[in-house]
Amino acid sequence: MSCIMVGYYDYVLGLIPLTLLGLTGLLVLTGIGLTTAVPLGAGVSGLVVGHALFVNGPVAPTDIVDSAPVVEATDPADAAPQFAD
Repeated sequence: MSCIMVGYYDYVLGLIPLTLLGLTGLLVLTGIGLTTAVPLGAGVSGLVVGHALFVNGPVAPTDIVDSAPVVEATDPADAAPQFAD
């Protein structure tokens, strides 16, 4: 049996046609004309897409580095200058 992990973007992909078709159908059933209901449904679908892209945008995974590499100077000329007070 495999484990299915549903993430945020899976919900977004499901909400896009749901809002477009479902909201349009609901508005038509309430008496709003089809030529008005389709742009309203598409507008809400566009808001869902906009939220997924710009508010909660996808980011590339980054490698987490514990610390910066330490480079030891072996030649005294390469060492940082020492300032006397």
